[in-house]
Amino acid sequence: MAEIIQERIEDRLPELEQLERIGLFSHAEIKAIIKKASDLEYRIQRRALFKEDFINYVQYEINLLELIQRRRTRIGYSFKKDEIENSIVHRVQGVFRRASAKWKDDVQLWLSYVVFCKKWATKPQLSKVFSAMLAIHSNKPALWIMAAKWEMEDRLSSESARQLFLRALRFHPECPKLYQEYFRMELMHAEKLRKEKQEFEKAKMDVGNLDYPEEILNGELARIIYKNSVSIIKGAEFHVSLLSIAQLFDFATDLQREIYDDLQALHTDDPLTWDYVARRELEVESQPAGEQPATKQARAVELGRKEERCCAVYEEAIDLLLHHDFLKEALEVAVAGTASFRDSVTMWQMKLQVLINSKSPDIAMCFEEAFVHLKAQDCLPLWISWAEWSEGTKREEDTEAIFKKALLAVKGADSVTLKNKYLDWAYRSGGYKKARAVFKSLQESRPFSVDFFRKIIQFEKEQESCKMANLREYYERALREFGSVDSDLWMDYIKEELNHPLGKPENCGQIYWRAIKMLQGESAEMFVAKHAMHQAGHL
Repeated sequence: MAEIIQERIEDRLPELEQLERIGLFSHAEIKAIIKKASDLEYRIQRRALFKEDFINYVQYEINLLELIQRRRTRIGYSFKKDEIENSIVHRVQGVFRRASAKWKDDVQLWLSYVVFCKKWATKPQLSKVFSAMLAIHSNKPALWIMAAKWEMEDRLSSESARQLFLRALRFHPECPKLYQEYFRMELMHAEKLRKEKQEFEKAKMDVGNLDYPEEILNGELARIIYKNSVSIIKGAEFHVSLLSIAQLFDFATDLQREIYDDLQALHTDDPLTWDYVARRELEVESQPAGEQPATKQARAVELGRKEERCCAVYEEAIDLLLHHDFLKEALEVAVAGTASFRDSVTMWQMKLQVLINSKSPDIAMCFEEAFVHLKAQDCLPLWISWAEWSEGTKREEDTEAIFKKALLAVKGADSVTLKNKYLDWAYRSGGYKKARAVFKSLQESRPFSVDFFRKIIQFEKEQESCKMANLREYYERALREFGSVDSDLWMDYIKEELNHPLGKPENCGQIYWRAIKMLQGESAEMFVAKHAMHQAGHL
């Protein structure tokens, strides 16, 4: 093994001599690089191999490349890249090939390889990496999409992207996301060709010999994908998603109309269809009414629009009366509004505003009455209004009781906002001690937002004696929820260990490795890139 390591170090000597010769590194720095490289080589040449050793090797070489790049910029020297940078890049690629061959099931390792090649390798080299990755991970549609997007957007090869999508669909014939992205790609391709043709025509160049088939320019390939996909993937939601994509392309008006008409014909009984149709009616006021099908659903949409205009009249009237302090009259209008539209959150909010302005003793009772008539999923604005009103007029215990009642009533995504409001209120009313107590009481009450954990972290950092143990507790709790998607959380955790007086920089490597294992897809790419930049700044 010693001979292999010695041979590998000797292979480095030409590039290291060049680095010293052209003044990018001092003799002492070159000696330090050789020493570090020897240690890294030993770790990846021994019998018992560990993935982390390969990652550390790659990270060191990336840091070195970044440093060389910065120093080149500083002294304005751009020559000898073939002998120096290309040599390092080829070596890193070799390490990645060994690692991905041994731990071929590790998607994050492959993604790190892709991120590196995107920045440092040639486009044909990256294409080969994608091919090798997809040969092993053909069961992951997201990787096919990533590769196809790169071929389309970076290599400007719509044909390569198309072939990747077609291969992917053979593996995943019922994957909605693949069809959506393939559909988008063909529309982008058509738009690109249309712009090219327009530029040639502006320059008065002959486009007769160029390949611009009219059906391609009009999005016929995208239309074929649309027709095939909706015959396989049923449901209004998927149908609407394709329509939303088509609406991003101005030239595809005929295709948009076809998809819209098919949506109404194929999914008449799906509530999502009519929700979409209603919204479109509000957005496209100029559309002749005669073109709309005279169905029961269409009449229901029209009735809903009338009700909305009626609600708007009530809102305008109450605003006007409140502006002129006609509180009694405003309350009469509000009572009429809630009587006519008992399931309108807006109407109840207006009535409560009138009661609050008039300092009525019936405010709490009105909140309770509103919750009887409204759907639970619509009540979040009222719970927040009640808590805010209580904070300004009632005791701390009363406000906390409202937050606790609200958390029992509000479920799902809406509860996220409520928890954030509760935590903010706790800090305002009782300081850090109160906020920590609320955090403890809620920390297992999913779902959360990242902001919930960032708030308690910020509150801790605002204390005179900011405790690293508490910060670790908060970061670890946050990462249990968002460690697979939020690369910034991992980076901030690493920075805390580096910058806090009681931080442990030796923990950073373990945190990095955990991040690599947990993060998914583009989040992993972002983390690797950010970490590399941060490390380069500290090399």
